[in-house]
Amino acid sequence: MAIFEFKGSEFLGDVVSVDTRRVWLNVESEKLREARVGRLVAIKAQSAVEEWLIAIVDKVVKRAFARGESTGGDATGNDAEQELNSIQEGDSYLKEDNKVRVTLIGTVRAKLDDRDDVFTRSILTLPEIEAQANTIEGKALESFMGIISKTAQGEHALDIGHFTMDPNARAYLDGNRFFQRHAALLGSTGSGKSWTVATMLERAKDLPTSNIILFDLHGEYSNLDYARHLKVAGPDDLNKEDPSLLFLPYWLLNAEEMQAMFIDRTEFSAHNQVMAFQDAVTAAKKEQLRLENKLDVLNAFTIDSPVPFSLDAVIDRISELNTEMTQGSRGIKQGNFYGQFSRLLVRVQSKIKDKRYGFLFQAPQSLHSYNAFNNIAASLMRYRGENNQVKIIDFSEVPSDMLPVIVGLVARLVFQLQFWTAPKERQPIAFFCDEAHLYLPKKNDSNPIEKRALENFERIAKEGRKYGVGLVVISQRPADVSETILSQCNNFISLRLTNATDQAVVKKLLPDSLESLVEVLPILDIGEAVIVGDAVLLPTRIKIAPPQEQNCPKSGTLNFWNEWSAPDKSTTFALAVENMRRQSRRAIRRAVLVVPEKNDK
Repeated sequence: MAIFEFKGSEFLGDVVSVDTRRVWLNVESEKLREARVGRLVAIKAQSAVEEWLIAIVDKVVKRAFARGESTGGDATGNDAEQELNSIQEGDSYLKEDNKVRVTLIGTVRAKLDDRDDVFTRSILTLPEIEAQANTIEGKALESFMGIISKTAQGEHALDIGHFTMDPNARAYLDGNRFFQRHAALLGSTGSGKSWTVATMLERAKDLPTSNIILFDLHGEYSNLDYARHLKVAGPDDLNKEDPSLLFLPYWLLNAEEMQAMFIDRTEFSAHNQVMAFQDAVTAAKKEQLRLENKLDVLNAFTIDSPVPFSLDAVIDRISELNTEMTQGSRGIKQGNFYGQFSRLLVRVQSKIKDKRYGFLFQAPQSLHSYNAFNNIAASLMRYRGENNQVKIIDFSEVPSDMLPVIVGLVARLVFQLQFWTAPKERQPIAFFCDEAHLYLPKKNDSNPIEKRALENFERIAKEGRKYGVGLVVISQRPADVSETILSQCNNFISLRLTNATDQAVVKKLLPDSLESLVEVLPILDIGEAVIVGDAVLLPTRIKIAPPQEQNCPKSGTLNFWNEWSAPDKSTTFALAVENMRRQSRRAIRRAVLVVPEKNDK
């Protein structure tokens, strides 16, 4: 049975120009209305088996000129508007030269290897001049979308929704290619990013050994029942024993991260501070290894080795250098570093005492033992057991000035654990980087703290595939995200983008032949996306399936006019005040003293 059986009414035009990926058609005036931008077209290819080139309409040009007048210009219709304006009102007899540009996106073959009726993104042959092009609609569209779904559906298929052009055709992504080659999920506020993330998490959690970590910066995903929730401990959590609380003791930081936290590079003595601090940390770690009798580790030790050490010992050593007096030729004199570390010591002490950084400096004593890292690693990377496939880490109470370092710390620890795991034992793991523009900014805009996180993620973007670590970069402002990281993404899910700068970023990342798809970004519906990349067969508009859990994520935009029209909620502002004082957004159950406002009745 033939793949397509076109009727005469579906004929669009003849091929008049062929480029590597673009083809120009000559179209009669009465058929020009059928050549709508975004419509699919099939062009018969010369082959031993039935083969059709599939293209998408990206430009339509109507050219008219007076009888006997030269068309001039080029075959692409760039001068069409100028020619139409040059025609005088008295020229009642016009000649038309209508052109339609289509971009080749793949091939349908009746036989490919041992499979029948297969769609491939490869362009196996190019169309010949005067080959006929037909619009794919009606039964032809149904047949083609059936081939797409059949080709994409398999053991690696990720059901993401349905095609906009055919609601009955399911849209699938190749789960292998999507995660191993990194992906970017981009869209303006309210376009459906969180909806899309929740849908993908629901699909993944049904796999028996999936392994996903989502960085939740605002607590949006706290209601997901099927996920294991970890929360970076806030000021109100420091004295609690709860397995869902995540402490990241300071000794997990590497040298660069510690320097970013404690040392001000603008100070005159910054280079001496770096040297003294590193020497003190190295000495403290070596002392701990000697106490643990870990001589084999000591022999291969570096300052970045995650070994518990006493921060008090580091402070004492730097304090000694800061106040050291030495014997000189004329008596006692100030040491080489006298007074140079005063500001450093103040910064270290203030950070240690600040409860906002308690997850680093006030972790339970049990997390300062030599084997504590084993439990932290298991908490981050465990995927066996109920609700362990999807892990959501809530960073909402991490101070904004340290957020990039802490998110980067978690990503670095997981990547390094993967690196040092035996290849046969590695379980692939994917990071969902929500609000990525907050901690993965462009290098030109990043401060020393942000650069530490950026370096960790850029390494993952470049090398993660080798060690089974994938990235899904999620952002409403792609123009603010690191170009290096976005350039390593081979799959793009772009929802509605209204900002011209953000659209330009996406356009630059996609092939030139798909520029027409970028033009529709501002007019996409909520939850509708343009998906392009290695993981999708047909680069086109797709309606993302809504998540089953309708109450999550908690990112729905409040409807101002509806809320203002609703009855009074009697908001207890004293509760918000206490939450602010306690640095915790969890509701206080105990009674709160409410001072009535002057106009309250």
